[in-house]
Amino acid sequence: MRVAIVLNSAWNIYNFRLSLVKALLEAGHEVHTVAPFDRFSPLLEKAGCINHDVKMDSRGANPLKDFALFFELFFIYKKLKPDVVLHYTIKPNIYGTFAAAVLRIPSINNVCGLGTIFLKDNFISSVAINLYKLAFRFPKKVFFQNPDDRALFIDRKLIRKEISDLVPGSGIDLNHFAAMDFKRNRPFTFLLISRLITDKGILEFVEAVKKLRLNGLQANFQILGAKDPAHQRGIAISVINDWIKTNTIEYLGTAKDVREFIAKADCVVLPSYREGTPRTLLEAASSAKPIITTDVPGCHHVVDHNHNGLLCKLKDADDLASKMHEMANYENDTLQRLGQNGRKKMETQFDEKIVISKYLLALESLK
Repeated sequence: MRVAIVLNSAWNIYNFRLSLVKALLEAGHEVHTVAPFDRFSPLLEKAGCINHDVKMDSRGANPLKDFALFFELFFIYKKLKPDVVLHYTIKPNIYGTFAAAVLRIPSINNVCGLGTIFLKDNFISSVAINLYKLAFRFPKKVFFQNPDDRALFIDRKLIRKEISDLVPGSGIDLNHFAAMDFKRNRPFTFLLISRLITDKGILEFVEAVKKLRLNGLQANFQILGAKDPAHQRGIAISVINDWIKTNTIEYLGTAKDVREFIAKADCVVLPSYREGTPRTLLEAASSAKPIITTDVPGCHHVVDHNHNGLLCKLKDADDLASKMHEMANYENDTLQRLGQNGRKKMETQFDEKIVISKYLLALESLK
């Protein structure tokens, strides 16, 4: 089959879907990737994909640009003539599905996370939700990354239950993110891995750090991830620079390989407002690291409280600080137990082979 994979960046495909791409190629499928060109596009071609550039603003909600995206994808699909299109992220899920439907091309969608449109109640959110409802009349299958998101779509009648299914996020390569030997750092080290946008709980993390420092906790507090001030909910560079200047946090920049930073951390923290299935937590758990995250959809499917980490309240810096203080004061055997439990959870529930198998079965059903 000729399979098109459509996403908001080639970086996203290469970093989170490459194992699926390789499995499709090994199964004899012809794989085309449709995403804005970036430095990862040549790497996808090297892996065996045929890459197609597309203009896509993943941040904005400009109706004219989005309308243009529909036509751009329509003409790409018309020329490419794929047997099936795999859509990921909001705009491909909506406008790509409309384009495929007009051309009568089967599509399989993946709701990677609900984003802010389901966290807010405004005109733009209302439009987006109604577009979802229209678009999701057409896919052959829609994968959700956690049962809460799936239930929300079904309850709001945005999708027919019979075409929906669950996958454990993008899954995790258990060999690439191997369990790390236990070693406690002096001082204890917390690591947050995320783009610097408010929805990831960055502000709550920094506020919690300030409280812990005032209370005399001796620890390292690190953030690894890209600054994104142009994002609608991005954090200003001046604010980040102030955190660095005052030694509130240690900013590590960005990295091609996060494993070396995970290895040097005692606990990975992500106080996000909502997720599909957070990749950074899968990587941390697979590496046998304890986790602190919010008790919200997506996050609380990766972390079981007191089993492989701790859950904190949403948008509550005080509770986050309390959980971080608790984690930093655990004995070594408790930290090691949490990490080992996380690794076992990844092996049984989040292995990327589960995701790949579901996609191959979905493709087989279209023949």
